[in-house]
Parts: sequence; C-alpha cells; structure tokens
Amino acid sequence: MKDVELNEVDQEKQLMNRETQKNGCVKVTVPENAEVKYTGLSKDELMKITNTAGWVQTRRALLGLFLLGWVGMLAGAIVIIVQAPRCKPIPEMNWWNEGPLYQISDVNAFSEKGLKGVEEKLDYLSHMNVKGLILGPIHTVEGNQLDTLDLVSVKSAVGTENDLKSLLDQAHKKGIPMVLNLTPSYDNTAVWFNNVTAVAEKIKDACTHWLKKGFGGIFLPDLRNIMTTKSWQSTQALFNKTEETKQVALMGSFTNLSADDVSLMLNRSGVDLLLTELLDPPETSVEKKLYPSHLQTSLGWTLGSLASRSQAAPVRLYQMLLFTLPGTPVFSAGDEVGLKSGEKPQIMWDLENPAEEKNATAKTLQEERIAVRNFFKTLSDLRGKERSLLHGEYVSLYSSATSLAFLRLWDQSSRFLTAINWGNASVIMNLSNSDLPAQAQVRLTTDAVNLAVDSMVSLEKLKLEPKQAVLFSYPYAG
Repeated sequence: MKDVELNEVDQEKQLMNRETQKNGCVKVTVPENAEVKYTGLSKDELMKITNTAGWVQTRRALLGLFLLGWVGMLAGAIVIIVQAPRCKPIPEMNWWNEGPLYQISDVNAFSEKGLKGVEEKLDYLSHMNVKGLILGPIHTVEGNQLDTLDLVSVKSAVGTENDLKSLLDQAHKKGIPMVLNLTPSYDNTAVWFNNVTAVAEKIKDACTHWLKKGFGGIFLPDLRNIMTTKSWQSTQALFNKTEETKQVALMGSFTNLSADDVSLMLNRSGVDLLLTELLDPPETSVEKKLYPSHLQTSLGWTLGSLASRSQAAPVRLYQMLLFTLPGTPVFSAGDEVGLKSGEKPQIMWDLENPAEEKNATAKTLQEERIAVRNFFKTLSDLRGKERSLLHGEYVSLYSSATSLAFLRLWDQSSRFLTAINWGNASVIMNLSNSDLPAQAQVRLTTDAVNLAVDSMVSLEKLKLEPKQAVLFSYPYAG
C-alpha cells in the first residue's frame, strides 16, 4: 500500500470536504500492486466479428494465396524433374561380373591343409574383395587313363567330401560363390584324353551332381572340342537361366584363340563367362577383343598365372590393366602379391610375420610384396564401387606397340582414365576426347615419386616413364 496525493489525479474528480477546502489536498490509500485485468472479447462478440463480410473476404484471400503458392511449388518441382538429365538404366549384373574371381588350381600348394586350409582363408579372400572362387580340379584321375576318371569324387590328397561341404557352406555364408574346375585330365597335355565324346557325357553328369551340391558354377577348358559333341546342348541346358539356375554360371576358355575369333566363339559356346588370356606383354590386340557389340558381362580376362609370365612388365601394371578393362578380372592364387615361378603360396601367409631386421634383403622383399598386395586391394575396392569401372563404356584414347590409354565412363558417374607404358622407353601420349578435362586426379600409380596420389596432372601430352602405369579420375561435367 502507498499514500497518494489527490493532487496527483484529475482535480475535477476530487471530493471536496472541509479539509480540502482548506488546502485542496487529501491523502488516500490504494493497493500497491493493483493491475487492470483484460478479459478480451467474449465468444458471442467473436462470432459476430468473424461473420462480417470483411473477415470472410480476408480468409478467402489468404486461402487462395496459399493454394496458389502450393500449386506453384508443385509445378516447379515437376519442371525440375522433367528437365533434369535422366540416369541410364543399370545393366543386369551377375555375381561373376561384380569383381575379381580368384583361382586356386593347386589346393595343396595354396594351403598344406587342403580344403580345410582354403576354408580358413575365406576371410582373407573377403578382405581382398574377391567375388568368386574357382576351385580345383579336385576330382580323381590317374595319368592319361580315361577309365580312372571320376568327376564326382574328391581326391583324398586334398580332403574329404565333408571338408568340401564345409567349405561350400562357409563360402556361401561369406557371400563368395564357388566354381568347380572340371578339367578332365589336369596332369596331362591331352585334357580330353583324345576322346572328347566319351568324356562329354561324364561332364554332363558331373555338372548335375555338383550344382546340386551348392556350387555356383562350372569351369571347362578348351571348349572348342566339347562344343562339337551331342552332349553339349544338354549340358548347356543345365545352365539355362530359370528362377532356380539364374545364379549359376557356365565358364569356359579356348586355347590359341585369336582376337578376331573371340566374338564368334562367345556366341557359339553360349557360356556365361568366356575366359580369354591376355598376351605377355600386353599388345594392341587387347583392343581387338573389345568389340562394341561384346557384352562385358560375358568376357573375362586372365593372365594364366603371373608367376609363369615373363618379367617384361611389373606385376602392378598387369593388375591395373585387368581391373580397369571391361569384363571380369580373373587372378590366380599369388598374383595379388606378385609370386614368381617356383615360389610357394605359403609366402603370402608369412607376410604377416615381420622379417628379421638384420636381413635387409628379406625385409625389402616383404615390404614390396605388401605394397603389391595393397595395390591389388585398392584396385579391387575401386572396381567394386565405381560404376564406370564396373560396367562403363570403353573409349580408346591412345594405342601403340608398347603403351595403351583408355577411358571408362558411365552416365554421370566419375570417369576413370588408365594409362600404361610397358615399354623400355618413356612415351608421350597425345590424348584427345571431348569428355576429357585439362587436368585429372591421380588415384593410383606405380610411380608415386613422379606422380603422387591425389595430385592434379595435366592431360595434355601426358608423359609416362618406362614400366609405368597410372589411374586418373575426374568428375562428370555435364
């Protein structure tokens, strides 16, 4: 409460008494926290106002503006969608097209434990981003004796049928389909025993048997011979793509196949994947096999075995070539670390054990093999996630007797440019294509000193040193 002088208020409202007549002032007491309470309009008053013509028109105008704005935004979104560039449909891909296939021909050389040892290395294969495993041959046969051929057995030297079943089960769990190599006579130059007709019937029965066991495909060598038999058509029928067999593959190869015959034999054989061997060293005929009409999903590149090839080019050069060419790259066990002829695959597993510090030579060799394996792993990862490398178009940019450059591109995805020089002299490449930018980023190289990874390099008159390979990339520019 506080005292207030009446002379603080309107004089006309002061009450007059004797005291005020004397001094014109009187003291009154008012509450100190007196507040004016606002009650607002009543419901009836609001209803009267909202139904007036002015408020009705205002509400209608605001609703109309809202609807016009919504329609405008919808129309704008439709225009953007219509004018936006359409993405190309992704081609149909099978598991054998999604990454590298890994061949283990000699199971006991790969691991002293045979089939059990292969099972133990499945995590290693997964880490290397391997998409399929070609195993064997593992069936029994004695020398060049056709009557000893048993294509539905497992030779005791590599393990038992239970070992094979366990391997198949674990491989399926890890997403690694397995292909069985059914080369009839694998210890003899005459793989068909010089009696392909008799063997062909056994091949058909063996395909039926092993596909039921869970194999994701069958590999057959030198198809030129078996294609002429009466059994071949019925064998092919086992792999006709139905709901049950759409994930199984018939793979094969030809010996001494010229570049001009690749397309013809691919169509005649009807195989899902034709393995064709790259020449040593690579020559310009590699481009002759890349016909525009070829289905990339039906062509596989193999080196046979890097260990048996000449040292005309470093192993990493071959790795880059296979991983960036159209088609499926197929490697033999040991190729990922650059095993040489006569070296045992056990060396791969010893890389996890540090070399003796005192043995400088062994330490240097181990570091080099680990670097080669990391190079392989990087390429394998890129191949699996980059659409241009996985199923992109192939555009030739430069070709000579000792060097090659080509472009892989797909729709709006990042572009990849491979440049390789396997010659003994440096080469300057004049690259020309409307899609090429002035500069590109180095993604991987065999010479990190002169071409550092992630550096930007001019593509005008690109110079490569001897035995050098480099993988560039650049973004889609519209």
